[in-house]
Amino acid sequence: MTTVTVRAMRWWDIEPVMALEHTLFGAEAWTDTMFWSELAEHDTRRYVVAVDDDDGLLGYSGLCTYPPHEAYVQTIAVAPQAQRQGLGTRLLVDMIGESRRKGCRHLDLEVRADNRIAIKLYERHHFTSIGRRRAYYQPSGTDALVMRLDLQS
Repeated sequence: MTTVTVRAMRWWDIEPVMALEHTLFGAEAWTDTMFWSELAEHDTRRYVVAVDDDDGLLGYSGLCTYPPHEAYVQTIAVAPQAQRQGLGTRLLVDMIGESRRKGCRHLDLEVRADNRIAIKLYERHHFTSIGRRRAYYQPSGTDALVMRLDLQS
């Protein structure tokens, strides 16, 4: 039985994060510069990694908070071998909890309109669709659904 630990993302995690980022998102993957930039924003960002007993990367997530009102899921990813085992839920619940701790009123995110699995995850946690961003994801031109969780209810 493997133990999964969620801990703060550090600079040495960027290389394995980038490998997983490219596996999952291909041409629409973030760059390492984007992750470096996010990690430098200590006051408003929280990035975590989920690792196994051997410190192997299983997933990661990023949250941006601008108290007292705004919080945004920047990214969430789970390695193929760790999908459908509750890790996405664990990472999402961590971001919801942190948003509440910071006193934010709502938590927003964008998700690919064709990513039914992720949309169902968010709906199970009471996110609702509040809009659509046409051709948001590039280079594919896929739309994004904008979803929101009310943290005050």
